[in-house]
Amino acid sequence: MKSLSQIPFSILDLAPIRQGGTAAESFRNTLDLAQHAERLGYHRYWLAEHHSLPGIASAATAVVIGYVAAGTTRIRVGSGGIMLPNHAPLVIAEQFGTLASMFPGRIDLGLGRAPGGDQRTARALRGFNGRNGDTFPQDLSELMSYFQPGGPGTGVHAVPGEGLEVPVWLLGSSDFGARLAAERGLPFAFASHFAPEFLHPALALYRERFQPSSTLDRPYAAVAVNVVAADSDAEALRLFTTLQQAFLNLVRGTPGLLPPAVDSMSGRWNALEREQVERMTRYSAVGSLAKVQRRLADIVEATDADELILVGPIEDHAARLHSFELVAELLKVSASSTRPNNAATAAPSV
Repeated sequence: MKSLSQIPFSILDLAPIRQGGTAAESFRNTLDLAQHAERLGYHRYWLAEHHSLPGIASAATAVVIGYVAAGTTRIRVGSGGIMLPNHAPLVIAEQFGTLASMFPGRIDLGLGRAPGGDQRTARALRGFNGRNGDTFPQDLSELMSYFQPGGPGTGVHAVPGEGLEVPVWLLGSSDFGARLAAERGLPFAFASHFAPEFLHPALALYRERFQPSSTLDRPYAAVAVNVVAADSDAEALRLFTTLQQAFLNLVRGTPGLLPPAVDSMSGRWNALEREQVERMTRYSAVGSLAKVQRRLADIVEATDADELILVGPIEDHAARLHSFELVAELLKVSASSTRPNNAATAAPSV
């Protein structure tokens, strides 16, 4: 069984827009956190595609990835993820081919099939391209073919992109992504930071059905976890109320800007809402160093994760930086952490 010091730790950032803040501030904070993460030895820094949500600034995900990659030098930067049905595969191949050409050996392409917003927004994004979650396997094949030497053989070429073999991940919150990742021999990341119900069945399915490929010779699974570390348990619990309020707003169908922490959630939710929020945030490590260590160790033991992707849902930027600093100190994150054998990418791989 793996220990915390044996696996890489990475960061997933939604580029949150806080109450009283702006998207411009969000991007500055994102770059600042990425630069701190690089100095602290985190393995990768991912950004996620979301649309029509007032509290998330990373809608133009490839653009933000380029901004972060340009402001760092070593850390891997990528998508966690790009929502493939929203885009023509050729467009994604060109975007990530461009990024991989600008920042060789540092770009990851994580893909999901959710819309990244509500159905009205999905229709506005997709227009008349005819793509949806049902065409995901075919769209994935087309996208990956653009990265191969010679392209898909249709006379259409991704320039840049062709021959670059950009590392592709599949992301998911159900067994669909796990099944497809296993079939294609791709690394898999599970969104347990907000949808934990199917985590264990999905990981089991992925490992049982994994087929070695030119990309990966054995299963490689990352698990996403909310992490709020502070100098005391009480302060961490206070900071965690930001995420609790944000999920409460989602439950109520009223997403908004990232709220500041409050001293207590008492009186802010009813029993059913509390149950829903606590279920969604079940995979969270909140507390002082010792408490966070125990919780993350338990998650690694329970999931046998090859990597943890940490989400820092903290409204106060200084407190967010401090949380990731504490985790890096505690877990002794280093660039020499164990890496998987991945034929398609140079070390550090996947």
